[in-house]
Parts: sequence; C-alpha cells; structure tokens
Amino acid sequence: MPSRTTRRTALLGSLAAPLLAPVAGAARADEAWPTRPITWIVPFTPGGITDTTSRLVAQRLASRFGQPVVVENRPGAGGSVGTEAAARATPDGHTILYGTQGTMAANPALYRTLRYDALRDFVPVHGLTSTPNLLVCNPQRPYRTVAELVAYARAHPGEVNFGSAGIGTATHLTAELFMSVTGTRMTHVPYAGSARSLNDLVAGTVDIMFDYPVSAGPFLRDGKLRGLAVTSTTRLEQLPDVPTIVEAGVPDAVAGSWSGVFVPARTPDRVVERLAEGVAAALTDPQVRQALINSGSTPLNGMHGERFRRFVAEEVERWRSIIERAGLRVN
Repeated sequence: MPSRTTRRTALLGSLAAPLLAPVAGAARADEAWPTRPITWIVPFTPGGITDTTSRLVAQRLASRFGQPVVVENRPGAGGSVGTEAAARATPDGHTILYGTQGTMAANPALYRTLRYDALRDFVPVHGLTSTPNLLVCNPQRPYRTVAELVAYARAHPGEVNFGSAGIGTATHLTAELFMSVTGTRMTHVPYAGSARSLNDLVAGTVDIMFDYPVSAGPFLRDGKLRGLAVTSTTRLEQLPDVPTIVEAGVPDAVAGSWSGVFVPARTPDRVVERLAEGVAAALTDPQVRQALINSGSTPLNGMHGERFRRFVAEEVERWRSIIERAGLRVN
C-alpha cells in the first residue's frame, strides 16, 4: 500500500501537470515562430526614407526566417494611426512596427488624445538607424554660417521663417530645439511633407529648414541651397564640407531622427530575441549598410535589449521637455 507521502507526491504531480502543459506548449510555439507571414507596419506613406529602410531590412528578415515580411503602410496623425494599430495587434511576433523618434518619443507629448503608451504598450526590439538633419538655407539669404544665422535671428525676432514637413515632425522639432538653445525666435511654416517645403525654400518663399540628408542633399550638391550645418557630432560622408552643429558652436542642438523595430507588449521573450538577432544580421549586411549610409543614416548596430529600452525611455523624457518648453500641442 502506498505511503501517505507517496500519495501526496502523486497528487501534487497530477495537479501540476495541467499547469505545466500550456507553458511547454507556449515554448514550442515560440521556437516554431514564425508560422505565417509577418506584417511590418510602417506608420508613414510609401516612398520615404522610413519606407525604403523597412523594405531593405524586411527582405533580409524574410530570407532568414523563411516567411514573407509584408510592409504595410498605415499613415496618419504623425504616425499615430499605424502605431496604435500595432499596439492593438496580437502579441505573437507576427506583427512588428517601424517606430521612430516621432511616434515613440515626441507624439506622447504632442497629442492630447494619443491612444497608446510608447513605453507600456511596446517592447523595443532593435534600433535601425540614426539620421541627423541638415540645416539649409536659401543661398540668397545674408547668413553663410550658423553663427551669422543666430545673430540675424536675434536681431530680427520672428522675421526668419523655417519650413518643415509638418507640425510635430522631426524637421519641426529640431528647429524648436535649435531656437530653444540659441535664444532665437523664428516663424514656423508647416507643410504636408518635405518636398513642397524644399521647393519653396529653393524659390525663396521660406528662409531655412532642417531636413533629411537624402532629400536636402541633392539641392546642396546642385548649388540650389546652402548647407549651414548637420545636426550630428560627425560630418556626413556624402557632404564633407558641411560642418557639424557642434563645430558651429551649438552642441546642445545635436538632434535628428532615429528608428527601430518594436513589437506589442507581452510578445514572448524568445520571439523578441530571435527578431533582434535577425535585425542585427540585416544591419551588418554590406548592401543594407551601404544603402543606409548613402541615405545619410547610421545603422544602430548593437542597439537592442536593455540598452535600446533605456534609450527609448530617455528619448521620451527628452522630447517631452523640449515640446513642453515650446508650448506645442497638436490636439
């Protein structure tokens, strides 16, 4: 006859079995991931730097994981529409998000009615790129350096106007940061995208603009715009004659846009790890790396795990402070 201890052990084992089975099943499901096509939500329109970067990396992920990675553009409200959709997706690793400095760090402070929390609703997987802005001006303007622009703007408050790709975009917020640290006041002229703003800058309708190297660079090379600075700590390989904002004497205006891969909160850790490994491999691919550098971006190699989580949290706080000082709200 079995002892009381033996019977108690058998009973505990039978009670534990149902609890252990789902865990084992979940582990097997994590190992099998992905079991179907992965949807990569890009919360911006097709054709821009966000879209081209996503498609470059998506091709490498598809080859690595043996499943299609389908880029789905869901623009609207500064990227908030697509980002919210990603936050509500099933957290199984089959929906990933292209997150940016705007959607993850600036929008929480800009939009009163934002329906996602960048830190609570997402897991940062791996950084993708860091892209500075070029400070460019119409070549007919009287300032040829950042120091001359600052002096002119201080002497003529509100007279200098700056174009942007829209309220709350990185091109707008970088200008707000610049005004804050230089003690200048300029007039914002928002556009629906960079293209029209750059065309008006060339035509002389607006005076200056902070914009991405991939879109503003060709105008500099053609002599249609003058480059005053790049908002990074190192010069751009493609535009070696344009000084950094640090060299120009405004180190606190170092800024730009960054991007990274995110997944909905509660996505299994093992899936997050495998996805991070895939992104890391894509960023070291020579063709991907060169394409990103050619667009004026720096691949964020090694930006994953706790390092990336800490970076995102710091960026949320940084841009909240900048936006509050500028008194900006979209709705």
